[in-house]
Amino acid sequence: MGWLERLAGKLERIVAFFGRSAAWLLLLLMAVIVADVTLRHWFVIGSTKLQELEWHLHGGLFLLTMAWAYSRNSHVRIELVSERLSERARAIIELAGIALLLIPYVAAILWFGSDYLAYSFAFNEGSASATGLPWRWIIKGILVFGFALLGLAAIARACRAVLTLRAGGAG
Repeated sequence: MGWLERLAGKLERIVAFFGRSAAWLLLLLMAVIVADVTLRHWFVIGSTKLQELEWHLHGGLFLLTMAWAYSRNSHVRIELVSERLSERARAIIELAGIALLLIPYVAAILWFGSDYLAYSFAFNEGSASATGLPWRWIIKGILVFGFALLGLAAIARACRAVLTLRAGGAG
């Protein structure tokens, strides 16, 4: 096993650890939604905190599992064309997509997101609602961390594509 394969494996394990861990947020999200709906409809008690917590958990769930989905090739793809291509052609397209689209996008999100997070943390930003959640910087930090994980997953996928090209790829 070469260094490229070891690097890809290590990055995939890191991404999988956080993805699997974050997947448990789904249970917490479901409990919060049930509590919110029950309180609003049966007891006529609305809670801005619960409603904001719902989108924070949903956002965290998405942001922390998207890299895991990408690394497992579970993301949405347009298969009409790619299924007809050789393994080598798919690896070339994957590398081009990572280099030209994904890495620049992730870099921009990390660059601007870090400032967004720092500002939010420095001013202890909270909800715009008086009864909303404090510490808005937490979800902004999850945004940055989730995209950092996506960057790691992209590097791992690029390593796998290079390995496919080195091996000659089928077709």
